[in-house]
Amino acid sequence: MIDFESALALVLAEARPLEPETVPIDAVAGRVLAEDLTARGDAPQTAVSTMDGYAVREVDLATLPARLPLATVIFPGHGDLPVLPPGTCARVFTGAPVPEGADRVVAQECVDRDGHHALFGSDPGPARFIRAAGSDFRAGETLLTAGTVLGYRAMVAAAAADVASLQVHRRPRVAVLGTGDELVEPGQALETPGAIPDSVTRAIAALARESGAEIVSRRGLGDTPAVLEAAAGDALDEADLVVVTGGASVGERDFARAMFERFDLDLIFSKVAMKPGKPVWLGRARGRLILGLPGNPGSAMVTGRLFLAPLVAGLAGRDPAALLDWRDLPLTGPMPPCGDRETFERGRRIEGGVAILAARESGDQKALAAADVLIRRSPGAPALEAGQTVSILPF
Repeated sequence: MIDFESALALVLAEARPLEPETVPIDAVAGRVLAEDLTARGDAPQTAVSTMDGYAVREVDLATLPARLPLATVIFPGHGDLPVLPPGTCARVFTGAPVPEGADRVVAQECVDRDGHHALFGSDPGPARFIRAAGSDFRAGETLLTAGTVLGYRAMVAAAAADVASLQVHRRPRVAVLGTGDELVEPGQALETPGAIPDSVTRAIAALARESGAEIVSRRGLGDTPAVLEAAAGDALDEADLVVVTGGASVGERDFARAMFERFDLDLIFSKVAMKPGKPVWLGRARGRLILGLPGNPGSAMVTGRLFLAPLVAGLAGRDPAALLDWRDLPLTGPMPPCGDRETFERGRRIEGGVAILAARESGDQKALAAADVLIRRSPGAPALEAGQTVSILPF
C-alpha cells in the first residue's frame, strides 16, 4: 500500500498525450490542439465597413454641405471591387468591403438621400468606420497554440484561420466494466430480489467523457470468472484505458484483478492509504492501462475524480494539473479529527466557506449528489473549528 501522493504521481506519469490525428473542423470541438494553428490569410482580407453607410473620399467632404452621386452599392461578400471615382460615393453595409480610394465611411443616419445622390450636411466626426485589411491577424500568424482546448471561443479563431481540418490529440478510448452479481440496469432492481441498480458505471463513463474520453463500451458483469475474463479481453482489444469498478477487495468473489491475469497484468500500484478508496489500483496489460475503482458509489466517484479524471485529461492532451487545483476555504462548522489515512470528505460550498456533509459513508448516494467539493485531510489531522481553513477541490 502506498500513500496518496505517490499513487497520484504514478497516475500522472502515465497521463501522457496520445498521438495526434487529423480531424475535420466540424468535429474538433472539445479536442486539444496537437500543433500551433496559423492563419492561411489576412483577416479581414480587404478593408471592410463597420457600419451601414456611405464610403467616400475624405477630400470630397472638405466643403460641406456636399452632394455626391452614388457610384455603386457594395454588399458583404462582394468580390470584384471597383475603384471609387473622385467626387462620388458608394453605398456600403456592415461587413462589406470598402472600394479602393475611399478612406472613410459615413454612417447612414448622418446622410440624406436625393434619388441617386447622397447629401452630407454636417461634419460626420472623427470616426472613419473602416476596419483595415489584416487588422485582426496576418497570414502565417499563430492564432492558437498547441495544447489549446477547442472550446467555443477557440472555435471562432480555428474557423477564422480558414483551415478545413486540424491536428488534435486522439481522445483516449475508454471501456467501463462494472462487476457484481447484485448489479442490474436501473429500472429492474425492484423486480429482482437482492439486486441493486448499477449507479456507478454510468457516472464513471460520464466523468471520463467530461475529462476528454471517448467511451467505447460500458458493461455490467456478474461474478463469473470466465465471463469476466472474456470481457477483459474484449475491453483490452478496443480501449486505451479500461476502468473496472468493484471486485477490488479481498473477498472470495473479488475478481477485478484476476480477470486480467492471463493477459500478463503488470500492477503499477495495488492499494492506496486513503479513505475512501483504499482498494483503488492501477496496472497495464497488452500495453493498455487498467484502473480499478471500488464498487461503493462514494469511493468510486472520489477515486474517479482524483485519479481517473486527470489520467484521461492527460491522455487527451489536456493539462492534468488543471484538475488538481486545490484551494483553501474556511469551514462553516466543526470537523472531527482525521484517522490514520489521508481522507477526502465530501462537502458543499456555501456562503462564507465550505460545509462538510453529514452523511459520509462510502455507499451514500443521496449525499454524493449534494457534494460539490472534496475536502482533503492529512493522516492524524486534529479536529477543526468553524473558521479554520481546509483544502478543497471541485468535485
